[in-house]
Amino acid sequence: MAAVDVVVSGVGVAVSGIAGPDDLLRRTPAGAQGDDPARRLTGKGLRYKDRATRLALCAGRDALADAGLLNDPGLTVPSETVGVVVSSNYGNVDTICDTVSTIAAETYVGLSPMALPATASNVIASWLAIWFRLRGANLTMCNGPTSGLDAVNWGRLLVLAGRVDRVLVVGVEPANAPVRHLVSGGRSNGDDDLRLFDGAAALLLESAAAARDRGVEALAELGPYARKADQPAAVASIRRTDPRPVDMWFGAGAGGPAGMTEQTSYDLTAYHGHCSGALGVLQCVAGTAWLSGHDRGAVLASADGDGSDAAAALLLTAGTRPGPAAGDRR
Repeated sequence: MAAVDVVVSGVGVAVSGIAGPDDLLRRTPAGAQGDDPARRLTGKGLRYKDRATRLALCAGRDALADAGLLNDPGLTVPSETVGVVVSSNYGNVDTICDTVSTIAAETYVGLSPMALPATASNVIASWLAIWFRLRGANLTMCNGPTSGLDAVNWGRLLVLAGRVDRVLVVGVEPANAPVRHLVSGGRSNGDDDLRLFDGAAALLLESAAAARDRGVEALAELGPYARKADQPAAVASIRRTDPRPVDMWFGAGAGGPAGMTEQTSYDLTAYHGHCSGALGVLQCVAGTAWLSGHDRGAVLASADGDGSDAAAALLLTAGTRPGPAAGDRR
């Protein structure tokens, strides 16, 4: 086995009806209501932030705090050591639609100069960096069904390349009228049986050495990642690289590891709706929550492009628990 280089040291979620990462494996009935997680944000500076950005800020804040990187004044580590990678396929489509409608009705003079920057595709990652003063590398993935797992892998690559010591990875999708219109293909009755994920999930990835230096617990360790033409090929590539038994599989349909039962396989889209770009990060957060309660184990996350794109897979394993050290997270 290759030495583990990157670990998960913090997780966070912002999903209505979900109290925390441990609840992600609890099936949420369709139409279930709960407190809106975006209401957790208070203070100035929220007026021109779309729903996806607000959800990402909530989940990102929880992941940073869980990793012990936030205190009252701000970050507990140098800001340039923390990067951001966001995965979202529909993120700010509502802002873009509103902007286009305003231009059509009033020309460009009807636009607010404060709202216009929010039409950029990287607005979510940018606001995460500004809000939490994360001055490291900043990326946005809009890569279809595999986007979430691709984002986790790109976060790992940034750490391995020495660009940063740690990366906040956030997967977020909003459920609003423009997104429903887009996902349903513009059908007027597209809302009848369409269940969309509305929320965000976040991981704090960190080099194993940086986590040890801070004396924090590694909740999970990142194993091999594969991107192939379809889900069976991606999973098979992972199994060839790391053949250890898989205790939990996140995926859908055929193509998972042999021996997986209903009790050990989860399709989070059936639990939380069509997750799109948030799916891979959501799977990794749920898997990390499960692994952090076990001394051993492996979780395989996978996302299929439904024949229209590639598929991706990523292995997570149980983290290590360091002895007492200065600056312990708890």
